[in-house]
Amino acid sequence: MNTSIPHQHLTTAARIRSIVGGSLGNLVEWYDWYVYSAFSLYFADAFFPSSSQTAKLLNTAGIFAIGFLMRPIGGWLMGTFADKKGRKAALTWSVLLMSAGSLIIAITPDFNTIGIAAPLLLVLARVIQGLSVGGEYGTSATYLSEMADKKHRGFYSSFQYVTLIMGQLLALGVLVLLQRVFMTEEQLHTWGWRIPFGIGAALAIITMYLRRSLHEPATFTNKENKEKRDRGTIKALLQHPRAVLTVIGLTLGGTIAFYTFTTYMQKFLVNTSGFSKNTATLISTITLFIFMLLQPVFGMLSDRIGRKPLLNAFGILGTLTTVPIMMALSHTKDEWTAFWLIMLALLIVSNYTSINAVVKAELFPAHVRALGVGLPYAIAVSAFGGSAEYLALQLKVWGHPEWFYWYVTVCIFVSLIVYITMRDTHKHSKIEEEPHPNPSPEGEGL
Repeated sequence: MNTSIPHQHLTTAARIRSIVGGSLGNLVEWYDWYVYSAFSLYFADAFFPSSSQTAKLLNTAGIFAIGFLMRPIGGWLMGTFADKKGRKAALTWSVLLMSAGSLIIAITPDFNTIGIAAPLLLVLARVIQGLSVGGEYGTSATYLSEMADKKHRGFYSSFQYVTLIMGQLLALGVLVLLQRVFMTEEQLHTWGWRIPFGIGAALAIITMYLRRSLHEPATFTNKENKEKRDRGTIKALLQHPRAVLTVIGLTLGGTIAFYTFTTYMQKFLVNTSGFSKNTATLISTITLFIFMLLQPVFGMLSDRIGRKPLLNAFGILGTLTTVPIMMALSHTKDEWTAFWLIMLALLIVSNYTSINAVVKAELFPAHVRALGVGLPYAIAVSAFGGSAEYLALQLKVWGHPEWFYWYVTVCIFVSLIVYITMRDTHKHSKIEEEPHPNPSPEGEGL
């Protein structure tokens, strides 16, 4: 069933059902994406036999980065598809691709069995998942923003990162259960790492069917938008150059800070600080859980005071504190000290993560919104977020890990300049400028 009801006519219950439905798929997508990073400490041996732990991690991080390089293509393909054919259809296809990638990783034999074909299949799987997640971000950000009302748009759209973090948290949760309850270290290294990829493939199939019942946002289905012949084209997108550059600029610092203090932090605690794998996983899991709970709080705050004050807070505090936090983490051996340092960093990053989706969606008109959010975002994430872990490990190999701390700081400062110079999208939203059709008769399907 598919209903076309303008968002201002939706009941609160209907709106929440649509947002939950869209968010659940986002959760599964990001679970599949982050399982790779969470379990790379265990499957690195299977694909890259080597005597150096850092070298193994460097190889798996390199393939993680390849997945990111595919995200702009996914953002372009799925963004175009979403703007032409609908948000719901694009969301369904993106989760199907993610399922295929996870299944490939789950069943691929190791290097000792099939040789070089093993890492090549791993690359193929990450390419497919990169296409999927590249399209998922722009489409889900657009969907959640369009389904929300103006008064609560920051709050509702913050659930994109709630489910994104929840996906990462679920991946770590599965790891903790396998580590501490169901498996020995040897079993995890030998075959247990395949289990979470199999789970992800199954969950993605279930989610694909759940997404078929989503509402299509009225901003997509209104007559003015449907009659535009250039919906979802690069030509139409380039008519909004300032918005495109703004998305890239505001994403730059936020994405590298996010991946540094979430995805990479588990490895950093093991490889640099010297914590055990179990301790590092536990610290990462607890900090991510609290980080997840902070997103709606900051999203709600943006609905009251605007988006720009939060972005400015992230830019200023991130620029001032990143190097001290990373330096302190690299030398601490105390679990609680590590926890509070990471938590401080994530509190600062929440000023960006909680609202970045809605800010980007509010910059573009409906006929290029999914493409406008997804493509430039994916370009920035691929260039900076996807390479963060690889660059950090490479600088460590070269003997200059502190250079990475300064690199993150400079990227955040560049974004701060963008935040200071851009307009507050809470007061100047393209979503609110669009006409909405009259409501369809209740129960009418598309």
